[in-house]
Amino acid sequence: MASSQSESQDSQQPPSGLQLYSYWRSSCSFRVRIALNLKGLDYEYKAVNLLKGSNSVPVHFSKLNPISYVPVLVDGDIVLADSFAIILYLEEKYPQHPLLPLDPQKKAINIQAASIVSSSIQPLQNIGVLKYVEDKVSSEEKIAWAQNHIGKGFTGIGSHGDYSAFIIVLDVSVSALEKLLHRYAGKYATGDEVLLADLFLAPQIHASITRFNLDMAQFPLLSRLHEAYNLLPAFQAASPERQPDYLKP
Repeated sequence: MASSQSESQDSQQPPSGLQLYSYWRSSCSFRVRIALNLKGLDYEYKAVNLLKGSNSVPVHFSKLNPISYVPVLVDGDIVLADSFAIILYLEEKYPQHPLLPLDPQKKAINIQAASIVSSSIQPLQNIGVLKYVEDKVSSEEKIAWAQNHIGKGFTGIGSHGDYSAFIIVLDVSVSALEKLLHRYAGKYATGDEVLLADLFLAPQIHASITRFNLDMAQFPLLSRLHEAYNLLPAFQAASPERQPDYLKP
């Protein structure tokens, strides 16, 4: 679990020596926090406030990750950025609580679901993109933009404006999460064990509800998974509201 950077200078560094540069509301950081918790790894939490903009990011952080995004994981002399790369590194180095199954098809489905979130949904709703939409169009369109692209990733259908007023059919392929996971879900996304897909789904669903007011009634499977994740201690401890830099919106 995390220890805050703001703790006393006399407090010892976590036994593992891991440091995680994180922002409480970052869904990418959320994924990594879940992975660390599931694997029972202690780490030092180093907060990076993304809302202040790249010009306000500490110089030492920019040296760790020139693009100035979170998360960044420091493990001794190893420095890694990008949540997917970090989680795969943790999976290789710290094999307790495996996140990828041995079955090739099940492993591929986990990677596919994670990729839909990390490549097709999250980049379109990150702070930089939303700020650009807000500045160029309006704050209302910012939320509509996010809802549209989240909806596309969840079901293959994007929503616009007042969600029910105007529906755009963008993609009806099986890559949409609700459809993709229908064949594989058990208690969790791809069965009865918490695996890689769950680490990507949980933060995305949480953000969709708390930040973008998405109507989850149209996503019954993802809604059920959301309820299951909320019962897991590793997910609870990783949630934005439990982080030391949390600010109530």
